[in-house]
Amino acid sequence: MLSILGPCGKDVCDTQLGMTRRHLLRVGGAGMFGMSLGSMLQLRAAAAETAAAGGPGWGKAKSVVLIYLQGGPSHLDLWDPKPDAPDSVKSIFQPIATKLPGVNFTEILPRLAQINDKFTMIRSLGYTPNGLFNHTAAIYQMMTGYTTDKVSASGQLEPPSPKDFPNFGSNIIRLKPPTEPMLPFVMLPRPLQESNVVGKGGTAGFLGKAYDPYTLYPDGDDMDMAKMDKIKVDDLQLRPEVFSVRLERRARLRDTINAGMKSIDTAVKDYNLNAYYDQAMRLIVSGRAREAFDLKAENAETRSRYGRTTFGQSLLLARRLIEAGTRVVEVVWPKVANSDNHSWDHHAGLPDRMKKQSGPMLDTGLSAFISDLDERGLLAETLVLAVGEFGRSPQRGVSTSGNSNTSDGRDHWPYCYTGIMAGAGIGRGKVYGQSDKTASSPLENPVHPIELLASIYHAFGIHPETIVYNHLNQPRELVKAQAVTSLFA
Repeated sequence: MLSILGPCGKDVCDTQLGMTRRHLLRVGGAGMFGMSLGSMLQLRAAAAETAAAGGPGWGKAKSVVLIYLQGGPSHLDLWDPKPDAPDSVKSIFQPIATKLPGVNFTEILPRLAQINDKFTMIRSLGYTPNGLFNHTAAIYQMMTGYTTDKVSASGQLEPPSPKDFPNFGSNIIRLKPPTEPMLPFVMLPRPLQESNVVGKGGTAGFLGKAYDPYTLYPDGDDMDMAKMDKIKVDDLQLRPEVFSVRLERRARLRDTINAGMKSIDTAVKDYNLNAYYDQAMRLIVSGRAREAFDLKAENAETRSRYGRTTFGQSLLLARRLIEAGTRVVEVVWPKVANSDNHSWDHHAGLPDRMKKQSGPMLDTGLSAFISDLDERGLLAETLVLAVGEFGRSPQRGVSTSGNSNTSDGRDHWPYCYTGIMAGAGIGRGKVYGQSDKTASSPLENPVHPIELLASIYHAFGIHPETIVYNHLNQPRELVKAQAVTSLFA
């Protein structure tokens, strides 16, 4: 079911937004659509106004792409090498120079090393774990800004629940709905997952399914590098017997019916319902989304530039979606968090797996994506964040999370790791923060993952502490953190 949203504001401080979170149209099945007032007439008083906001980067972003490196990549073996550390700590990969004098990556990232003048690298991400040593709990925190009440010592959680805190993307499209007839929020090419816990942190939770992402999970095994050639978007197809002229006739019939509903017209006259009906119809009739999903429209050179892998082609699709007007895209690393081969969960065999599998895919895809956005002028208004749920242990072969590790593997390490941000006012060619001599903990300017979420909201002109109401009608902040404004130029 595809949901087309209108402006919303029932349970936020932005009273000018007006509509409730149930003001939506559902476009389902193979393109037929229906219209329902739902709870349109149930209005509530808005919460008190949020504190004044502004400062560097405020409101610069029109879209965001989160490149989620599911599984937790080793910062020591990618972009924070410590060649002077003890042998049991330092990477087996050689450090290489980058575009920034004195800043080194490892040999795993030769392409990114040549474009790191386009982004900011944060080397001081970290948090003290409290039941957050395993993937699911850490993912939930990263995606929502909260931890749940049912976090076990190992970090495993129950499956997604309507009571969950919403994914940050759901909050964004609710508060800043897209202005184009386009899918507002897309997640691809696979769900967030650890073992049999699928999708935790990837839904709209208590906001309701209207704000769930449109999920594009092509058929095929995670090791199938041609998955993106199998994209099917049946939700966006018109049934053969339903033509645009027929939809338009239905719209005229709707107008006739509405004209006779004086009492309802009076009650909702300030909410411009026709705009929401028209938005749904434009999306289906225009074919804008279907065209965006057509990777075959790209030339062979561009597709190869991104890498003929699921990850590379997912990033290319993310660029196409942003160009077409999608507000939020989440590209999830195309492998189950706690899995082998191509994943970032390198408990064993890190040297071979990183050099031949995950490393080259990341280097090729991410460098092409950032460069392509920049060349097309899209980076100025598109916020890009590439990060995992944690890093990997400085000491090889030790257990930090109860998992077994071989002498050439690294366990989970939430205390210190690295992420990168680019676009929408983020500084270019900067290194923010510093880790200690073994990359075990931040040495200066520590950044908590929820501060990254606060920074994303800030970039959209949304105060991080804007109030929403949960399933129990209790007020909750979008995130209990402030934006790191010094990341912005």
